[in-house]
Amino acid sequence: MSTERCWPATDPLYVAYHDEEWGVPERDDRALYEKLVLDGFQAGLSWITILRKREAFRRAFDEFVPEKIARYSTKKVEALMQDQGIVRNRAKIEGAIASARAWLEIMESGAGFGPYLWGFVDGSPIVNRHRRIGDVPAETELSRTISKDLKVRGFKFCGPTIIYAFMQATGMVNDHLTSCPRHAACAKLGRATSP
Repeated sequence: MSTERCWPATDPLYVAYHDEEWGVPERDDRALYEKLVLDGFQAGLSWITILRKREAFRRAFDEFVPEKIARYSTKKVEALMQDQGIVRNRAKIEGAIASARAWLEIMESGAGFGPYLWGFVDGSPIVNRHRRIGDVPAETELSRTISKDLKVRGFKFCGPTIIYAFMQATGMVNDHLTSCPRHAACAKLGRATSP
């Protein structure tokens, strides 16, 4: 069995992301919000661009605490538009604020954002067995369902392709290739964290 990563990566940041984070089941409410917002900011850009700016995003967006972001004013949006450390896209910034408000509604009305999202997969990661990167879909029927539900609730920048990337990143779906050592490792983590 090959021990190659799912995609060629030479940037140490990207290698660490693949080897330590991508596909690891994430259930924390706030961390899931952060990843969803960052996936939305990534639309039209490369993921490495977002990884390189992630710490600047965290500083600019108050460590992605939704309770704070939900209260951002027009003045704060203008300040973010001047922040060269982040992706300065007004629609995406305003989308992060709208999504924070939607997150708060979910938190106030149910068990939490993590249980809400993981409920779509019955609490356990979907483990795929793709052999080639070309076999991995850009979106699925499930990502379309989740996307639609999030949009109804007021979330922004959560189309089915963004949601599928989010599902992969947060371990809701294990799309590490079967030849990648992280496939088995993430599958084991998924079993350990399942209800």
